[in-house]
Amino acid sequence: MKKVGVTGGIGSGKSTVCEVLRVLGVPVFNADREAKALYASPKVRNAVIDAFGERFYVGDVVDRKALAALVFQDAEALAKLNGILHPAVRQRFKEWASEQTAPYVVMEAAILAETGGAKAFDHVVVVTAPEALRIQRVMRRDGATEGEVRARLRNQTDEDTRLALADSVIKNDDRTLVIPQVLDLHRQLTTP
Repeated sequence: MKKVGVTGGIGSGKSTVCEVLRVLGVPVFNADREAKALYASPKVRNAVIDAFGERFYVGDVVDRKALAALVFQDAEALAKLNGILHPAVRQRFKEWASEQTAPYVVMEAAILAETGGAKAFDHVVVVTAPEALRIQRVMRRDGATEGEVRARLRNQTDEDTRLALADSVIKNDDRTLVIPQVLDLHRQLTTP
C-alpha cells in the first residue's frame, strides 16, 4: 500500500484536496486533528507538562491557545513541542495505515518539510496558493488577525523548500479548478 503525504502552507487548501480524496474513497489521516487528540494521552500530556509546566493543562485538557502563543513566538519551544508530538503522530499514523485496505492512504500534514517527515512517504503532494490568499483564508477560518497568521507562517518552511519535496503539485489559487487536478492525482496513484 502506498503512503501519500499531502502538505502545504497554512491556508493552502490541504483539507479541500483531502476532502475530495475522501469522497473518492481514499482513507485520509489528519495529522493536526490527531495531534490535538494526542494531547490528552498520558504520554504526551506528561511530556508537555515536563517541558512547559502544568499551566498549559486544565485536567487532561490542553490550553492550546496559550501553548500556541508560547511556541509561535519561540522557535526553541516550538522545536521542543514538535519533538514530543511528531513521533506520537507518526506512530499513530503507522498503526492506522496498517488497518487500511485501500491502494493508498493519505496523511494530511502541514509541516512535512519542516520535520523531515516527507521521507516516510512514497509520494508527496504539495498544495500551493499565493501567500496573500492563504492569509485571508486563515483569518476568515480561524478569526485570527493578520499578525497572528504571519507569526504562524514564520514557523513554516518557505514554498520553494516544500515544492522541492513534491512528487505532485495541486494549485489552489481560486482560479485553477482543484477537483480535476485531484482526479488526475488519484488516477496516477491507482494506476499500477
